[in-house]
Amino acid sequence: MAEILLQTKLFVPPKRPFLISRPHLITKLNQGLVGKLTLASAPAGFGKTTLISTWLNQLAATHKTAWLSLDESDNDPVRFFAYFIGALQTVETAVGQSLANTSQLPPAEVAMQLLLPEITAVSHPFILVLDDYHLINTPDIHKAIETLLTYSPPQMHLVIISRADPPFSLSKLRVRRQLTEIRARDLRFTPDEATEFLNQIMGLFLSPQEVSLLEKRTEGWIGGLQLAAHSLQMEADKTAFLTAFAGDDRYIADYLLEEVLASQPEAIQSFLLQSSILPRLSAPLCNAILERQDSQTILEFLEQSNLFIVPLDNRRQWYRYHHLFADLLRDRLEAASGSVRQLHQRASQWHIDNQQLQEAVEHALLAADYERAIALILDGAIEIFMGSRLLTLLPWWQKLPE
Repeated sequence: MAEILLQTKLFVPPKRPFLISRPHLITKLNQGLVGKLTLASAPAGFGKTTLISTWLNQLAATHKTAWLSLDESDNDPVRFFAYFIGALQTVETAVGQSLANTSQLPPAEVAMQLLLPEITAVSHPFILVLDDYHLINTPDIHKAIETLLTYSPPQMHLVIISRADPPFSLSKLRVRRQLTEIRARDLRFTPDEATEFLNQIMGLFLSPQEVSLLEKRTEGWIGGLQLAAHSLQMEADKTAFLTAFAGDDRYIADYLLEEVLASQPEAIQSFLLQSSILPRLSAPLCNAILERQDSQTILEFLEQSNLFIVPLDNRRQWYRYHHLFADLLRDRLEAASGSVRQLHQRASQWHIDNQQLQEAVEHALLAADYERAIALILDGAIEIFMGSRLLTLLPWWQKLPE
């Protein structure tokens, strides 16, 4: 089951400066450690991952963390368990070693049963985080995680971060007081938090009435507030701007994205739009697909500007855009540009050059470069078959034209 792991999927997002202190939520999370599961479930842009990573940084002295950022490719059980074991090994290096070295993975639920004694043998308290769990739709993986929940040892606490509730028996956990839930209603900024964010962190110096107007229009939705704040930084008539938008979250987000992009230099706009095709960004990768040499400077500028970018490692080599922001940018890019196919082709080539088959195939398919995709699949077929990774092949074949 050998797999070259992208280490950025296993990093706890590093501590970020200028965050709103949310002691009531930290207290709730701390109290939930006596149970089996914490579920942070809310739509995009509510600050789920930021809250959990902030909490974990505060717990670093007493609890180790095994973190796994999931993506759609992790619906392949072999890939899922390779990363799942990789995350656990950041806490205890011996966990899962025999399973990781096996030539053929047993069924997912059996694989979890084999892992459980080794997880139970970990002597110190630790927290296992599965981020973006809504991207998992493989029933066997859901069953495996339910097995983990049922038999998890007391020194392990599971955290699931998701845009939708996982298909588990949450009601049983609630009845047994084994579940802590963080919902959109918990994550929305209060008027006081909105004031602190807009005036102290974003430096807007809005009046109480202006803050109240914005907080009510966004209903405390953090993604909307952040988009609005970037727009307001460039506005002379703030009150006129605040009264100009209304509607649901998606309408506000689309409107504010236009405002945020318009306030950026053309070079930054172009970089944001074109690099949005990448689930994870690094300077060499961005340089390759955008055919430029200053991507590291731009990535650092985006982070310093708090412009919806999240570092994935402490060395600031890999980043990702906030999910909401990335979705909006990709929609805009597809509507306005004919270069999407070419960008995916360049991304595919970069991953080929860096021996990352999975990502190379996926970008080739997104580029509709089926000849390249087939060649890559055939080139990696022996490795895939030997690793019993037919579930990796299935979604690829489904995307190929008949």
